[in-house]
Amino acid sequence: HGEPLGAEEVKLTKQNLGWPSLDPFTLPRESLAHWRRARERGARLEAEWQERYAAYKSAHAGLAAELDRRLAGRLPEGWDAGLPTFTATDGAMATRAASGKVLNAIAPKLPELIGGSADLTGSTNTEVKGGRTFHFGVREHGMGAVLNGLCYHQGFIPYGGTFLIFSDYMRPPIRLAALAHLRPIYVFTHDSIGLGEDGPTHQPIEQLAALRAIPNMTVIRPADATEVAEAWRAAVLHDQGPVALVLTRQKLPIIDRAKYAPANGLRLGAYVLGETPRGKTPRIVLIGTGSEVELVLSAFERLAADGIPARVVSMPCMEYFAAQPESYRDAVLPPGIGARIAVEAASPQPWYRWVGERGMVLGLERFGASAPYQRIYKELGPTVERVVAAAKALL
Repeated sequence: HGEPLGAEEVKLTKQNLGWPSLDPFTLPRESLAHWRRARERGARLEAEWQERYAAYKSAHAGLAAELDRRLAGRLPEGWDAGLPTFTATDGAMATRAASGKVLNAIAPKLPELIGGSADLTGSTNTEVKGGRTFHFGVREHGMGAVLNGLCYHQGFIPYGGTFLIFSDYMRPPIRLAALAHLRPIYVFTHDSIGLGEDGPTHQPIEQLAALRAIPNMTVIRPADATEVAEAWRAAVLHDQGPVALVLTRQKLPIIDRAKYAPANGLRLGAYVLGETPRGKTPRIVLIGTGSEVELVLSAFERLAADGIPARVVSMPCMEYFAAQPESYRDAVLPPGIGARIAVEAASPQPWYRWVGERGMVLGLERFGASAPYQRIYKELGPTVERVVAAAKALL
């Protein structure tokens, strides 16, 4: 199937079918008449369907209005009013756990939100209480294809969950969703070396970079539970391509939003989370995402204690940030501050765009290891001490 039939094969095919003429573009009158009858039949069937639907709308006005709303892609009024709020007093929480709480908070008001996982429901926190959970089985590729089918049908916002490492198994349907501007939501958990003892076979390194490289793909890696709530809000509102929510297995502290900037900055892709005291110009910008924002904030505090003014930027979504006006991007990452460090426990490849020529990326360019995640970070990954040392070296 890699090349056209060619003139001789076309001739032989026509002869085999008893085609009345071997001339190119000759269409027998019988074929044309059959095609036109098909058009007439289709018009008749559509008219009959519209008549039945009009009768249904008359008999079931409420259900018909709900169906029309879903097919039009309009969200219910106040669907996000019940989004849970999280505070630092709630204690540490894995972002996958926060995601499960958010999902079950918005599902009652979003009947079109439906999905499940590839046999990892408990681990990915993707069960919606009340019997709306798909059990896709151990087949990520099949799950991705089903999600695409639900999008094509319309009237649904489908989601599917698995470990981030297994996103490789469903790359073809992910790519097709991006190509066709479909809107499935992927819930990818166990997002880094932070998953610990499962080891390098399950620890994603290159997956984030690979997903971010897909055109029309949106990847959101929230830093804590407060950003998770905003990530789900953004994912449901996003209607031009797939969205991947990338979440941790390990618990993360909830950022004190009374001290640092509110999490609704996530909708802009990146935002200034922490700043030096007013009147002091930052000498360096520390950029973090996901679980590494915790490290960046600790490094920020240590630098401040050493008299080095800095800025902390949370960048949960590169795609949203890249779509912002240049004026906003420059306000977050001032062109005049060339000393920048991006921190993510994954391949550093996507970050060089944001750190510039003088900047540095602290990531991973090797596979992980099997050990408690604190030990793996200490041996292989970014740590607070490494961020502080890198910052001082840049300055």
